[in-house]
Amino acid sequence: MTVTTGRTAVTTVVTRVRDRARATPDRVALREKEFGVWREVTWAEYWDHVLLTAHALLALGVEPGDRVAVHSENRREWLYADLGAVAIRAITTGMYPTSPAAEVAYLLAQSGARILVAEDQEQVDKALAVLDRCPDLERVVYVEPRGIRGRYHHPKLMGWDEFLAAGAAHRAAHPGAVERRMAEARPDDVMTLIYTSGTTGPPKGAMLTVANVEFAIRTLIDGGGFTSPPPSERDLILSYLALCHVAERAFTTWFNAAAGVQANFAESIETVQANLREVQPTILFGVPRIWEKVLAGVNVRLESASPLKRVTTRFWLRVADRVGDVLVRTGGRHTPATRILYAAGWLFCYRALRERLGMRRVRYAASGAAPIAPDVLKFYMGIGIAMHEVYGMTENTAVATANRPGRVRLGTVGEPHPGVEIRIDPLTGEIQTRHPGVFAGYWRRPDATADVLDPDGWLRTGDVGEWVDGTHLKVTDRMKDILITAGGKNIAPSEIENALKASPYVKEAVVIGDRRPYLTALIGIEADTVGEWARRRGLAYTTYRDLSGKPEVRELIQGVVTEVNARFARVEQVKRFSFLPKELDHEDGELTATQKVKRSAIARLFEGQVEEMYRSGR
Repeated sequence: MTVTTGRTAVTTVVTRVRDRARATPDRVALREKEFGVWREVTWAEYWDHVLLTAHALLALGVEPGDRVAVHSENRREWLYADLGAVAIRAITTGMYPTSPAAEVAYLLAQSGARILVAEDQEQVDKALAVLDRCPDLERVVYVEPRGIRGRYHHPKLMGWDEFLAAGAAHRAAHPGAVERRMAEARPDDVMTLIYTSGTTGPPKGAMLTVANVEFAIRTLIDGGGFTSPPPSERDLILSYLALCHVAERAFTTWFNAAAGVQANFAESIETVQANLREVQPTILFGVPRIWEKVLAGVNVRLESASPLKRVTTRFWLRVADRVGDVLVRTGGRHTPATRILYAAGWLFCYRALRERLGMRRVRYAASGAAPIAPDVLKFYMGIGIAMHEVYGMTENTAVATANRPGRVRLGTVGEPHPGVEIRIDPLTGEIQTRHPGVFAGYWRRPDATADVLDPDGWLRTGDVGEWVDGTHLKVTDRMKDILITAGGKNIAPSEIENALKASPYVKEAVVIGDRRPYLTALIGIEADTVGEWARRRGLAYTTYRDLSGKPEVRELIQGVVTEVNARFARVEQVKRFSFLPKELDHEDGELTATQKVKRSAIARLFEGQVEEMYRSGR
């Protein structure tokens, strides 16, 4: 898989797609639904579309190092635009579909994007509203014409069909132009800008190079850093998390290009459960919120099932809990006894349950991007899903540690990958990493780069951690989130928050207590689960706020808090809690696009509630 040059040959994700198209042209590379029917894209078709997109970008005058932005849900055109840009040595950057116009303006201006590929009218409207703040933006290419064609007349707008037609004309006039640009690729070429979530300030564009990505591919995919055996053409994935996130880029684009894993695009984040059932993937990655939501859904359906089904399912879930306890002790390895228990459970419960969840064929599942409660992972292990918590971040191309099959240590993020150095600062407890996947720095932010990258190549992750038995890494919390109580006690809030969120009735939990005499919490209920609980008890309600205001609901959540408090030392217990009056939202600035809570925004927006919890405790 090489590009022939006068220098040492350079392998990129684009050359991998090209070579796979030559080797297995008729094998299916991608699948996406059109009008309710799965449409297949072969490797030959995939490569042809990448070439055509690359020629279209050349026709628009895109030069090496220019930025091409994509603002879209996950779909084929996302990958065409991404790899088409990489093929001509441009730099891609993505934006979350939920990003509001103000964030779009910031990202387009900060990256200096010349071309924007926007999915539909919603994203086009955002771009047009902020054009005056994006001086470098020359073209907005829209993929879906509905609501735009014939109604919008702006000189910078161009439809996808027109864009591809320009590519076809350029290809005919300049055959081999893309291949020549590919042949000039260098390992230090910046391939993509992946913006941080921006929990504490404006997002920063992490520059990932060709060499960074190739190291990630060699470590995670070719070397089997996650799955055992390594991913192959027999594997299926469902692409549903935003492709501008480094983890989804790895599991969708890089797994697909490097191992031939078939990528299936979910119709939307709302249809993930249905699409999982249709695809039944073999490899599945999710952020904690996804795993928590699926588990909450199991509880909702169980409570509304017939009495007989409820009794039998609860019995087999108790068996799964026993199996999970053993797997936790053995690192994920079955004993003869658990094999027998699980085989019986498979016949009577687990096979149907996993089919319903869309996880019947999952051979490898991973949770990452944020901490997760061990009890949530144990549930999946108990019903037979090989679950692993992994750790990485944008700035190290998602490569740091992983729990390996057979060596799972629940509550940790696993062991360092081969070629990865990890150390913990003895003074601060900060986790630091060094390896060839560490990024080239933040785009146009040398000051921010210097804050996290030292001259010896060590990346300061901002996470606090510790070693467990000298082999497995445990992430305690983010350094900036550590609370120091009025009594001087350092407390990591995420462990308490995750324990609360392990309940099917709790969706969000924000623990507060910095420079305070005790801990309190703002809690957001899981509307579906609590709503079903209320319905079964004949409690009428109208809105989320009305539901959370019921005394019975408060009593329910108090029970959760009391149960969680019993697991922690007295100083780490939540003394009072208050309900969030609404579900947190990205557009309202309360969550990042990756659903991480913006603590500073929450403290500001709900300051009155927080102060009341401390006043009432005096």
